[in-house]
Amino acid sequence: MDNQNVITLRNVSVVLDGKKIIQNVDWTIKQGQHWVLIGPNGSGKTTLLRLINGYLWPSSGSVTVLGKQFGKYDLRELRKSIGFASSIMSEKIPENLSVLETVLSGRFGSIGLHDRPTINERKRAIVLLRKVGCFRFAKRPYSTLSQGEKQRVIIARALMSSPKLLALDESCEGLDMDARENLLDFLDSVGQLRRGPSMIFTTHRVEEIPSSFTHVIIIREGHTVAAGSKKNTLTSRNLTKAFKRNVSVITRKGRYSTIVS
Repeated sequence: MDNQNVITLRNVSVVLDGKKIIQNVDWTIKQGQHWVLIGPNGSGKTTLLRLINGYLWPSSGSVTVLGKQFGKYDLRELRKSIGFASSIMSEKIPENLSVLETVLSGRFGSIGLHDRPTINERKRAIVLLRKVGCFRFAKRPYSTLSQGEKQRVIIARALMSSPKLLALDESCEGLDMDARENLLDFLDSVGQLRRGPSMIFTTHRVEEIPSSFTHVIIIREGHTVAAGSKKNTLTSRNLTKAFKRNVSVITRKGRYSTIVS
């Protein structure tokens, strides 16, 4: 992998069912950076994340992830180096799969557990469940957990393969305030790991942005509105442009919130 770039998108567009969902996006993520991908519903956030994870192919432009250029590398192999946590993934977990088995399945990139994990892999899954505060649910079916518990388990699953890139799609969706803050505290702890993965976190709510995230890309209707350091990009002007409402940005202790008028 390039010693600097985790992701390089050059003039990337994605057309689905005849509609241009992503339009001429340039985006570079360097090692040590954690990015928030923010924009209104329907702006193309999930499509862009699926592209980066190798589940979609660009209609034009070039994509390089973890030093592997699309078209020159087996994307099935690339996905093993990427942790992907999303509500879409959560919905696909078999109803009776236990929480421990759900986390273990992340080691193999499978929906369901079809391989026999080693003792060390089981130990790692247990460590991750402890870190996300869900070890007490290890033997319970995943389907019986609350929304917040499911989100934390899915993130533990995404971390199971020690990924170099962790992609989180709307991870706070459906969480109450306490569950959301617990999850954001955990993401901050991951963001502070010396050799932890680079992270991408999608949201349409500014108050969900973890304080440890360093950079922001704002999109609307598949176009880049602004991209760069969090301080310089997450501004009232840029958010007003993206959401087509008057947005005032407030910062306090590394966290952001907004007033909309």
